[in-house]
Amino acid sequence: MSATAVLIGFAAMLAMLLASFPVAVIMVTTGVVGGLLVFGWPLVLSMGPVAWGVQNENVLTAIPLFILLGELLLRSGLADKMYTALAVWFVKLPGGLLHTNIGASALFAATSGSSVATAATIGTVSLPNLERRGYKPSRSLGSLAAGGTLGILIPPSVNLLIYGSLAETSIGQLFIAGIIPGLLLTFTFMAFIALQSIVDGGASDGEADALLPLRERFALMRHLIPPLVIFLVVMGSIYLGIATPTESAALAVVVALVFIVFEGRLSWRLLDTCFRQSAKTTGMILLIITAAFMLNVTLALGGAAQAMTQWVASFGFSATGLLMILIVFYLILGMFMDVLSMQVLTIPIALPVVTAAGIDPIWFGIFVVLMCELGMITPPVGMNLYVVQGVRTDGGPFMDVVYGAIPYAVIMILFTILLIFFPEIVLWLPRNMS
Repeated sequence: MSATAVLIGFAAMLAMLLASFPVAVIMVTTGVVGGLLVFGWPLVLSMGPVAWGVQNENVLTAIPLFILLGELLLRSGLADKMYTALAVWFVKLPGGLLHTNIGASALFAATSGSSVATAATIGTVSLPNLERRGYKPSRSLGSLAAGGTLGILIPPSVNLLIYGSLAETSIGQLFIAGIIPGLLLTFTFMAFIALQSIVDGGASDGEADALLPLRERFALMRHLIPPLVIFLVVMGSIYLGIATPTESAALAVVVALVFIVFEGRLSWRLLDTCFRQSAKTTGMILLIITAAFMLNVTLALGGAAQAMTQWVASFGFSATGLLMILIVFYLILGMFMDVLSMQVLTIPIALPVVTAAGIDPIWFGIFVVLMCELGMITPPVGMNLYVVQGVRTDGGPFMDVVYGAIPYAVIMILFTILLIFFPEIVLWLPRNMS
């Protein structure tokens, strides 16, 4: 299989995607047709065992568990209390409650693993307060959309699980690698909010809020215990070798249920809602992943990775130059594709190329997730933009969200470039904790 054939196939997939074909259908069709053209029926018949093997993959069992964990925290009200506990500490900083949007998003991300769930949860809790206090809509909405993207970078992350499965890379190493970049990006967002508020003379701070007495603020901090304990259970059990990522996800769900019982919020109705929503989301994700593995059979046996690697190498790009090109590529792709589609369509082709250029696959996993984050807040298909717009109550224009998110998109690009020149920001922790 030549590089030209691979590019033609990729272009055909993009064309079908723009024609609104389901992603799973696109990948299965491309894999089957490509397999028939290159190898004939024997390859196509071998895809059945591949699909069966994916559905029995132990690592992928963690996906529904982490999705269920996020649903439990969202619908039990624990996320609401977490936001309140953070707000009383951030309210007097330049930018006020906008810092709480970012901080609460980061903390919820450390338990949910989902960008959309993070944006929807924190947006639902915070927007009424922000509107009541007179915060500028574009800044409120932009901070929520950007804060939500932290859900797929700060571990545990469903998208890192998917990358690890597709790239056959250690999930534990990927989770550990996401900690420092996730925290740094969180602080960068908050620094931008503070600087923006100072430059504007506090114009974005909204109405001044009275600072609660220190004793009351410390009392509210008990609501931060559940997400912190869940994060420590997940990361601690993986790092200490007590549990696999799947087992750590199951432990986290059990811990979350204990906290929900303690809060008196456990009910059959809550469990029914959480299980149903988790099943719907999981079905969609695993269907796409299965289709991606079926496509990968054709790509692998057809030598697509080797052909693309040789083709890219013929241009003589350095590793830095290649990554700069990939930033532009993912930026454009993210304007028209959802995050999951970007991952499953590009990783099988891009990963062999970048590893041949000497780029660490763990580092590239964080790079891909950052590019997916960027796609979440770039119009016209930026999912977080629509999620945040959907939970606002004032019925304002969609462009408020877009204008508010643009500065954060620029910050993400600059942050990614920083990681390119200083890769140890990503790799230091997994190298020293392995």
